[in-house]
Amino acid sequence: MLAQEAAFQLGLEKVLLVPVGESPYKRIDPEPGPGVRLEMAGLATGADDLLEASDLETSRGGPSFTFRTLELLTDARPTDDFVFLLGADVAAGLEGWREPARVLELARLGIASRPGTAAEEAEAAVERLGRGERAEIVKMPEIGVSSTGIRRRVAAGRPIRHLVPDAVAELIVSRGLYRR
Repeated sequence: MLAQEAAFQLGLEKVLLVPVGESPYKRIDPEPGPGVRLEMAGLATGADDLLEASDLETSRGGPSFTFRTLELLTDARPTDDFVFLLGADVAAGLEGWREPARVLELARLGIASRPGTAAEEAEAAVERLGRGERAEIVKMPEIGVSSTGIRRRVAAGRPIRHLVPDAVAELIVSRGLYRR
């Protein structure tokens, strides 16, 4: 949903879904692995020409850092203008990232408000980095769906239909992902 809303509101021509290869911060248990995350991203794109799954992080070894991913994208597509889409809850912690100033140098931010997270906190974090002009709020319909919530529902045996694309839900069930 964020991809669609951001494309509309920010005038984006293409949205890359870049699943993390190895997160330096967040551990998921049980971990499905980067290959499965990439497969789910590919399934989530469906037949939508706006969306494209990228193996930029899953094909590399070592921890995935946003600044490095953006450097590689910039090298590969030097004439493109990048917008990094993220939730306000994540953007509020931007100052604690590796090379946050470099992230803002390489891409504008499209910050999506999520229920329970004030967009003002995210905007304040970007302001403290001296780059407030590099961020824009993407107004999202409040549906309260998150990857953490999806994993919790699966672990508890609760349904996820309509919360993820059908092909992704089928893959999760067929491979027994996120079950304890």
